[in-house]
Amino acid sequence: MSRKQNPYAGPDPRTLEAKKRGYPARSVFKLEEIQQKVQLLRGGQRVLDLGAAPGSWSLFASQKVGPSGRVLAIDLSEIIQRFPPHVTVVQGDAFDVTSELLAAHGPYDVVLSDMAPKTSGVKFQDQVQSFELFVRALEVAKHFGKPETSAFVAKIFMGPEFNEAIQLAKQAYKKTRVIRPAGTRSNSKETFIVGQELRPA
Repeated sequence: MSRKQNPYAGPDPRTLEAKKRGYPARSVFKLEEIQQKVQLLRGGQRVLDLGAAPGSWSLFASQKVGPSGRVLAIDLSEIIQRFPPHVTVVQGDAFDVTSELLAAHGPYDVVLSDMAPKTSGVKFQDQVQSFELFVRALEVAKHFGKPETSAFVAKIFMGPEFNEAIQLAKQAYKKTRVIRPAGTRSNSKETFIVGQELRPA
């Protein structure tokens, strides 16, 4: 595929702006817009960022929670982004609900997931895998989030399972909403489901 044909080839203005502001990827603007709409991140909170590489969301979260807060960034891939001292970076399984490490840093006020599958080009397959990632991230959020007060933000590709994903979020959280940030590429099917006020188990 040529550069002209590939919409993801080369840096776009948002990518360049993110780099200019010290973030490794343009995805920061999506979380920034979500934050503007729902004000999830506040000073002193504990935040868990699932699938955190390359680190834009963790860096943004660390700035919002401040030095009195804590951010745990976890990904199977190495995260080379530099963070302030109140961010802990772990290379490991973000979905391990038996993890003593995840438990030690929790319970969390906010659980974030910007994870997406490695796209195959097969639309239905990518949507199914995105739904599976969403469900697993939701399970982690339910397991480690603070009852009554914690929030959850996760990416999902629009597809046949989208309504089921919303229902699962509604079962877990008292408030839910769907946000498709303006920073999302026009040809992308991704959107974000936000849950607030985790229901007690």
